[in-house]
Amino acid sequence: MRFTCEKNMLVTGLNIAGRTVAQKSSLSVLEGILCKAGFGISLTGYNMETAITYEIDAEVSDPGQCILPAKLFGDIIRRLPEGPVTVVVDENFKVSIRSGYASFTISAESSEDYPELPDVNDGRPVKLPQNKMKELINGTIFAVSENQGRPIHTGVKFEVTDTSITTIAVDGFRLARRTFHPEKGTGRDMNFVVPSGSLKEVEKILTDCDEDASFTLGRKHILFQVGKATLVCRLLEGEFLDWRRVVPTNCPIQLIAHVSDLYSSVERVGLIVSEKYKSPVRCVFGNQELQMKTTTTIGVAEDRCSFAGDGKELEIGFNVRYLLDALKAVPSEEVTLELTNGLSPIVLTPADDKQDFSYMVLPVRIKS
Repeated sequence: MRFTCEKNMLVTGLNIAGRTVAQKSSLSVLEGILCKAGFGISLTGYNMETAITYEIDAEVSDPGQCILPAKLFGDIIRRLPEGPVTVVVDENFKVSIRSGYASFTISAESSEDYPELPDVNDGRPVKLPQNKMKELINGTIFAVSENQGRPIHTGVKFEVTDTSITTIAVDGFRLARRTFHPEKGTGRDMNFVVPSGSLKEVEKILTDCDEDASFTLGRKHILFQVGKATLVCRLLEGEFLDWRRVVPTNCPIQLIAHVSDLYSSVERVGLIVSEKYKSPVRCVFGNQELQMKTTTTIGVAEDRCSFAGDGKELEIGFNVRYLLDALKAVPSEEVTLELTNGLSPIVLTPADDKQDFSYMVLPVRIKS
């Protein structure tokens, strides 16, 4: 195998594909990068749960494939001088690396024992702009559960119809939903749950551009295509929460607040709250004004924030971090706060029809 390509392109490919290289595995080849040279170069990292493949333009004079030691090969390439890099692998899997005056010789492995990646190419891809897919992921993934007792809730649920693509995450204390309405119909109707770990890798690859990304659903796997990168992972199985049943609707109290003002106020009263000194923020929704107060062994913090509407002096407590996470995820300047009573969740919904989302936070019991 012999190829030549630009150092920067090789570094990018190694950084992306290397994220899913197994750190320790009974199958030693999984601790390396699968390198295939054909029309170009493809680099693959696979940990038996998630695989990332990155395609690189290169001059290939001798096609072939091998397993390169991920850390050593990556460290060498990153420290080479700028410019073209030539890699030659002989029949004994000795690897020669040259760039400028620098040269290295290391050992590789045969790719014969590298496991086959899941094949999901039979399905039809659903396309959407990269920035919209990124919004769907980072607007919900923060609310996934860390409780392995319910593995299905450690992932993000995708609901796809002809007119919408929705992502939902729940953890028993809060719920996050984002919906994107594509201009053209998807022509699909499907539901699946993607592990949060794999989805975080997709999020890192996505950019804020409006070029298309896509996902293709297989029988037990999902494939994401983002530019030159492909990620495939196993889907989670189980019964996901019926989120439409648990999110309150037609709440009697609806208030309009400025997101940044409300976030700043909650953040301030949360300064004396920590993992060690936990305490909810006590909220009193009055007429045009929200009063907030936290009390811990550290001290007392109070603040006020104005909004539009009458909260009828409703008093309710919330976990500070959960409330901040929800506010941070709101993609608009203003938000509607929907409330029912002191024992019901707060639901954050759009103040206009430009966005489609809902964030629900369950209340925390507060001492009178």
